[in-house]
Amino acid sequence: MKAVLLAGGLGTRLREETEFRPKPMVEIGGKPIIWHIMKNLSVQGIQDFIICTGYKGEVIKNFFVNYELYTNDTKIELGILNHSSSQTSPSDERWNIEVKDTGQTTMTGGRLFKIRDSIQDDFFLCTYGDGLSSIDLNKLITFHKSHKKIATVTAVHPVTRFGAMQISPQGEVERFEEKPKSDQWVNGGFFIFNKAVFNYLEEDSILEKEPLENLVTANELMAFKHEGFWQPMDTYRETLELNGLWESNKAPWRIW
Repeated sequence: MKAVLLAGGLGTRLREETEFRPKPMVEIGGKPIIWHIMKNLSVQGIQDFIICTGYKGEVIKNFFVNYELYTNDTKIELGILNHSSSQTSPSDERWNIEVKDTGQTTMTGGRLFKIRDSIQDDFFLCTYGDGLSSIDLNKLITFHKSHKKIATVTAVHPVTRFGAMQISPQGEVERFEEKPKSDQWVNGGFFIFNKAVFNYLEEDSILEKEPLENLVTANELMAFKHEGFWQPMDTYRETLELNGLWESNKAPWRIW
């Protein structure tokens, strides 16, 4: 099964990091967040990736073209006619990657529409290039196959931006809770789509608007409820939090 990663947005809310690189290339523990997403998926059986790029897509392409160079120690001999370089160890990854330039201003649904000819399987995974999760891919796929509809979206409880207070009926503050999870379900990405989803897309589509709304109207969208870890990287604070989890060996998405 292929995984399609939407990685072409401007990342305007993370301008501290995205002025010179696309948001999926912002690093956690020295590796781009898109690498963490792909590593998590590959451990669960996906080795084929399509990366839909736009803003500064050449940075993503350059990283994977020179992947061995960036991820290994290198020996270089200078001062001779034919210098040589070598990596100390081969990469553990055996990924097949297509980097597709889907346009600077293309929206999410349009990016997906533009890579339709690269999808031959009956269904595929699609997610954003800036969100991490502890999702069980086997359970997600099993759920999708069971309902036989066109699309599955992973539903998650987002962590609230502010801490919360528990207050008694009399007005006494009973306790503080640091950034609790919301009771609401939101779109966490990690979609499974049948190829029929392309009938709902056009070049100017915003995936989260008409395509998903029309799938709802057609009774063709189901929600897989994920109660575990999920965190997008939309702000500099979230970048620091994700790096903190990685550095403390508490990263829930690290299953390798």
